Amino acid sequence: MTTDPVPRCPWVPVGDALYEAYHDTEWGVPVHDDHRHFEKITLEGAQSGLSWRTILVRREGYREAFAGFDPAAVASFGPGDVDRLVTDASIIRHRGKIEATVHNAGRFLGVQHEFGSFDHYIWGWVDHRPRINRFRTIDDYPARTDLSSRISADLKRRGFRYVGPTTVYSYLQSYGLVMDHTTDCHRHAQLSG
Repeated sequence: MTTDPVPRCPWVPVGDALYEAYHDTEWGVPVHDDHRHFEKITLEGAQSGLSWRTILVRREGYREAFAGFDPAAVASFGPGDVDRLVTDASIIRHRGKIEATVHNAGRFLGVQHEFGSFDHYIWGWVDHRPRINRFRTIDDYPARTDLSSRISADLKRRGFRYVGPTTVYSYLQSYGLVMDHTTDCHRHAQLSG
């Protein structure tokens, strides 16, 4: 049995360089950039029903296909752009998810207009400070929380698609609004201090 010399969260497959790099440099790190928020909302929605690895290997394709995740550019996409993207093998070619990304871009712009930035809106849910959890095992991770359910309901009220409570919780974890590295993971102390 191979053991990883670097203690990581239990969801990271040992020896999977793509997952290890994502875990060690991105997952749980607070983000305050609206383009990156739009990227993550898009990718989390695209991941629905698939593995995160499936999305990670296509992330560059998504960046190219969706104008570097510029929400204003994506909001201007029309039916021809959707038809083109449905044939783009560098992304998940699911028409509903592609249409949702274009649709969500317009909703994202609405949140920016109302709050000054999407970042200000989303971080307001946690009083602009990460919530630090102290999970010890993979069984401690919830699939959704009251917070993710409330944010999901608010996003849906604003017209967003593919933003269920489980998708939203994954988004909160990955962008550091909740810090869910397990207590034995080397990133827990780095990000909770």
